[in-house]
Amino acid sequence: MDLERKILKLYEKNATLSPRQMATMLGVDEEEIRALITKLEQEKIILGYNAIINWEKWGDNGVTAMIDVKVTPEREVGFDSIAERVSRFPEVRCVYLMSGTYDLSVVVQCENMKDVARFISDKLATLDHVQSTVTHFVLKRYKQDNFLFDDPEEDRRLVVSP
Repeated sequence: MDLERKILKLYEKNATLSPRQMATMLGVDEEEIRALITKLEQEKIILGYNAIINWEKWGDNGVTAMIDVKVTPEREVGFDSIAERVSRFPEVRCVYLMSGTYDLSVVVQCENMKDVARFISDKLATLDHVQSTVTHFVLKRYKQDNFLFDDPEEDRRLVVSP
């Protein structure tokens, strides 16, 4: 595994690691790590750094929805043009091209269910080439980007077994 891949794997697990920490972990010079990180950022391999927030613990009860979208592909550009337009909405967290019955899977984060409904009816469904949508609401997050959300220490329910 080359050094760039090792850096990417470390960042994937913990984006708060400093170049100094990575250099120590990998047994290489800190300046070499810094240069490679800069190169990876310039090449758009590292696109950004995000924190995974447990908003529920913070008391924010926003709504996450996964919307399956059936689309008529456009000549010459296929699904790319519509996916790009959908991606620009501020509510949209992720857009994926999918195999199967639906073409795009869109993940949105809104304040409440009414905002999700408004997003679908006013923004998404009105776009040219959108044929239909199916919406799934996230009821509970267990794991996201390799982070577990349930703390087993906090679960005080009585274990019942047959």
